[in-house]
Amino acid sequence: MIRLVLACLVLLAPMTAAQAGTTATARTAQVEAGAQTAWTGAGARAAKGAQAGVQAGRTAKGAQSGAPIEAKKLTSSLNSYLSSRPGPVTAMVKDLTTGEVYRYHKGERLITASTAKVQILMALLLKTPWKKLSAKTRHDADLMIRYSDNEAADRLWLRIGGAPGFTRAGRKLGLENTQGVPGDCLDLYCWGITRTSAEDQIRLMKALKTGKSPLRKPDREQVLKLMGKVIAEQKWGVSAAACKGWHTALKNGWLKRVSTKRWAVVSVGIVSGRGHDYAIAVLTEGSAEVGTGIATVEGVAKRMMKGFRKC
Repeated sequence: MIRLVLACLVLLAPMTAAQAGTTATARTAQVEAGAQTAWTGAGARAAKGAQAGVQAGRTAKGAQSGAPIEAKKLTSSLNSYLSSRPGPVTAMVKDLTTGEVYRYHKGERLITASTAKVQILMALLLKTPWKKLSAKTRHDADLMIRYSDNEAADRLWLRIGGAPGFTRAGRKLGLENTQGVPGDCLDLYCWGITRTSAEDQIRLMKALKTGKSPLRKPDREQVLKLMGKVIAEQKWGVSAAACKGWHTALKNGWLKRVSTKRWAVVSVGIVSGRGHDYAIAVLTEGSAEVGTGIATVEGVAKRMMKGFRKC
C-alpha cells in the first residue's frame, strides 16, 4: 500500500480535568491535511430557517406532553445558545421508532475525528462476522471503540482495505457524504480527518438498529455492546441528552488541527428509553479548548432532545 505523507501532525496527550470537566482519555490524536482544512464561516451558525439549513422531516413532539414543538423553536434555541460559542456546528436527531427527525445545518460537512472508528468496525464486520474474528482482532475492536485506541484503529483500518474499503462499506451502509482519506498523517492513517455529515452519522446509527441493515443482527448487537461500554472518562457527549435510567451507546471523537490549534469535538450514538431509540449526532469544530467543544456538543444535544421528550 502506498502511504502518502500528508501535511499533518500527531500528538498523543492526556485531556485534563480543567479542559474537559472530566479526564477524557490518555491518548489524543492531533491530525490535519492542508487540503482538507476549509471551514464554513462561523457566522452561518446564527442564520435562521432555510438560510441556516435547518430542516425537520416532521414536527417533533414531546413524548410526555404530546404538545407539538416546531422546528423553528428548536432552531431559535440552538441559534441563541451557539451565538456566543465557536463553530461551525451541525447536528441531527432521529427517533428511530417513529421516524421523526430534526436537522441543524444540514449542508455542513465536518470531520469525524475518532467517531470514524465505528464505521471501521462495521466495515470489518461486513467482511467477517464477529464470531469468526481472531481473539487478537476482537481485542483490537474492543480497544478501538471502548478506549478509542488509535493504534488498534490503524490495524483494523488496514484489515478493511484502508480508505477504499472504508468508503465501500459506507456505501453499503447507506452513507452518501462520507469518503475515506487515503495515505497517512505521519504516525496515524488519516481516518480521523474523514469529512462527513450529521445525516450520514445518523444513517450509520440506524444501520445498527434496523433489520434491513447489511450487518447481521449479532454483529449489530456487538457494535452497540462495545459502544455501550466505553470507559467512564469517555461517556460524555450525546449521553447528556438521556433521561435518568436511559441507556446510551456512543462513540466520541476529539482532534486538534495543527494550522488553527482548534479542536474538532464530535459525539454520535443512540439514546434509548420509554420505548424509543433516538439516534443523535453532533459535530463541532473551532473550540480553543477541548472542554469547550464537549460543552457545546452536550448543550446542542440537550436542546435538540427537548423537541422529542421531556424528562
